[in-house]
Amino acid sequence: MPNRCAKRCRNEICEVGTDTVITVIEVLSPKNKQKGKGRTAYENKRRRILGSLSNLVEIDLIRAGIPMTMIGEVQPSDYRLIVSRRSQRPQADLYDFDLREPIPSVPLPLRPEDEESLIELQAIVQGVCDRAGYNERIDYRQPAPPPKLSEADQQWVDELLAPIRGA
Repeated sequence: MPNRCAKRCRNEICEVGTDTVITVIEVLSPKNKQKGKGRTAYENKRRRILGSLSNLVEIDLIRAGIPMTMIGEVQPSDYRLIVSRRSQRPQADLYDFDLREPIPSVPLPLRPEDEESLIELQAIVQGVCDRAGYNERIDYRQPAPPPKLSEADQQWVDELLAPIRGA
């Protein structure tokens, strides 16, 4: 009999046999980061997860929108990954990085007695892009979507895409 949790939601790691949610993995969408109903709904969901016995891995690979709030001062960055272990709350690990940096690998928290594995997000994203054929589907001659890139980032993008753009 298949695990009910796998049927219910693909972003949860559940304990076999009990279907207890151990870790929730959330990939933010533009709707999660823009003011309005989508953000409010996600913030409520996030509060429920953080108030539960589940771990949370939050993946924010969207430059636009308002970053999710964190406790304390956070340096501005293009992207963020948050790993919140239930045993260490309210503390969480923040992995922030910018456009020109590779996506860092992050630990996948499980039960306290289980060894954490690394999630190699750069390889996962690259694999998805390759399988989806984004190089053939995206018009790289178009400017980067908002927000506007810094001059240095724009120059880096232009150099990176020059062979694709035929420049």
